[in-house]
Amino acid sequence: MMRPSWMFGAPRGRPVALVLALGFGLPLAGLVALAARLGAQIEGDRGIPAVGTTGDIEVTGIAVNTTGKTPQEARGAGYKAAYRAAWAKIGGPALGDDAIAALVTQVEVGGEQIGPHRYIATLGVVFDRARAGSIVAGGGGAGGPHSAPMLVIPVLYSGGVAQVFEVKGAWQRAWAEFKTGASLINYVRPSGSGGDSLILTAGQPGRRSRVWWHELLAQYGASDVLIPTARLERQWPGGPVNGTFTARFGPDNRVIESFTLAAPDEEGVPAMLAGAVQRLDQIYGQALSTGALHGEADMAIDHPAVDPALQAVIAAGQRAAALAASAPSAGAVAGVGPAEANSAEPRPAAASYTVQFASPDAAAVDAALAGVRGAPGVGSAATVSLAIGGTSVMRVNYSGSLAELAAALRGHGFQVTVGAGALRIRRGG
Repeated sequence: MMRPSWMFGAPRGRPVALVLALGFGLPLAGLVALAARLGAQIEGDRGIPAVGTTGDIEVTGIAVNTTGKTPQEARGAGYKAAYRAAWAKIGGPALGDDAIAALVTQVEVGGEQIGPHRYIATLGVVFDRARAGSIVAGGGGAGGPHSAPMLVIPVLYSGGVAQVFEVKGAWQRAWAEFKTGASLINYVRPSGSGGDSLILTAGQPGRRSRVWWHELLAQYGASDVLIPTARLERQWPGGPVNGTFTARFGPDNRVIESFTLAAPDEEGVPAMLAGAVQRLDQIYGQALSTGALHGEADMAIDHPAVDPALQAVIAAGQRAAALAASAPSAGAVAGVGPAEANSAEPRPAAASYTVQFASPDAAAVDAALAGVRGAPGVGSAATVSLAIGGTSVMRVNYSGSLAELAAALRGHGFQVTVGAGALRIRRGG
């Protein structure tokens, strides 16, 4: 089924406002008003790019309080205590301090106080996934089962208003700043810029049309959707804030689990939301491990639903092709070799590839995505890791091999470097 042009973009050369106006029969005055409203909805600095994830296993928020004969000795004891706590948190087996320290690649200091004989700090510990993943049991290990790409729509209810990407919200920021290196979930986190605020609204989880959802997920290169919701209730201005958080999943907006947290005042809300994101990630990871986070066959981008009548025609064609393959070919009878008789190679099925690109600003991200999506053979392209000012990563679905994708992008104006299972692109010139 062909999607409506106003759903995810106008035909080339026609502004979105014009397509809407023509589609709904608006007069010229209505066209002008509609164009102004659409411009107001998609313009402005409302996007919060997700943090770049290295894939390493990171544990944050570890509080230590240690002593020593000197400040250096107290700090060293604090670091070792943080290593042990982080290792236990990701389910690591019993190891000595030196063995655990050999797996650590980085220590992040959130805040520290150093005295003559005491060290008090909040630390984050990063383990190398390649070395630690093979010996970690459970969620932190690289060998654990990971989910298919999951689109995240973080819905916030606050002050009687529901929002997603309409403004820079605290709930969206909490998900954008969440580091997913140790997660079992392959999150697809839109930044909220451009058309995201038009497409991904608080009303989207209420839709039930599988055609609509399939188009939406294909647009972002995801197989299913996660809808983490937060509902904040303020007791009085400047007073306590209660939060109710619900892990929802799928196009039917199914509830997996719900819990409540509290902040003493408005300044404590960001920390409460960050803790809620970590707990929701654990809920989604546990649901994946138990099989509760299973998708639907008609929602998977790699296995879309097929109309039964069309499926019958396809099955008949497959049976006919099998009979033809079992019979002697005309080329063989005429003395033609098998290479000449079967010179037409079948087109390979669509595959997913990783493409890296420089992203100095949001405009460069949009330009790269638009350029790749316009290359022949590309089914979809969506960012999976955004690093404004650095190198971002997109996932591209392409009907062909990696080498063929590289050739298609070169023909579309990109300079392409082929790496181990991935491409790096930049505009020529």
